[in-house]
Amino acid sequence: MAWGKKSQEGPPQAVVRAAVPARDKLVGAAWDELGQQWVVASHTRLAVVDQDGQVRQSWPWHEVDGGAWDPDSDTLRVTWVAGGGPTRWTLTGAGAHAFTDAFRDRVDASVVLMREVDLGPGRKTRVAIRKDLATRELIDQVVPGQRVRPDDEELNEQVAVARATLRDQSGLPPLGA
Repeated sequence: MAWGKKSQEGPPQAVVRAAVPARDKLVGAAWDELGQQWVVASHTRLAVVDQDGQVRQSWPWHEVDGGAWDPDSDTLRVTWVAGGGPTRWTLTGAGAHAFTDAFRDRVDASVVLMREVDLGPGRKTRVAIRKDLATRELIDQVVPGQRVRPDDEELNEQVAVARATLRDQSGLPPLGA
């Protein structure tokens, strides 16, 4: 198949130029057979680029919640800090495994501190301090688990404590300061 050969060779230079910001470095790329697009990882960003070099989407790594690789289907399932449904990419070619390694490395590199507040089923929230890898700025994030009710006062109180603790540990100013 033509795309299999393309993915073996790596992304065209137009794709790399479009996906990798100036003064950044390509760390992995793979052809997404499902979307007929390139998925590109640089030190600071994750991007989806069509074969002609048009950027379809681009995110800083701290906006990526995580990913799960299914080797049976060659599918990477990506979740996002902002929520919504996961994104799935079916990665093919020689760059697929290197890309998944780079993906994991970059997500991990953006995490400074993390704590999960777990009060039982439907009452879990993850609190994290993440780093914008382009600017080195620290950002605090609250990622509610599935079925978390916004009016769960006990959970909200524990999340506030965890958030304040992580902000203090990372050197971020207290909220409202």
